[in-house]
Amino acid sequence: MDNRVEKYLEDILIAIDEIDVFFEKLPKQYDEFCNNLLLRRGIERNIEIIGEAMSRILKSDSTLPITNARKIVDTRNYVIHGYDSLTADILWSIVVNHLPVLRKEVRELLKL
Repeated sequence: MDNRVEKYLEDILIAIDEIDVFFEKLPKQYDEFCNNLLLRRGIERNIEIIGEAMSRILKSDSTLPITNARKIVDTRNYVIHGYDSLTADILWSIVVNHLPVLRKEVRELLKL
């Protein structure tokens, strides 16, 4: 695997881990998420990082087996450019449904 691609995968993993750290002292509950602007903004930023890293990966190696890799990039673009229509429901779904799958795939690619 290309060293740059490996670095971008590590960046994705770090961003996912940071999101988990946000919940270390808070319950990982939807209501807590909705009522905490700082938490939502931190998660948005990490989703942007994940999407940008994925975009760079796809430019280097579009064959990497990551589920919905293109949709991850599209999500980054939506968070940045569609900020006015981004809902807490969308972000929460990413956190609870999609990031665990992405973490598993990235860890497998990095052989962790």
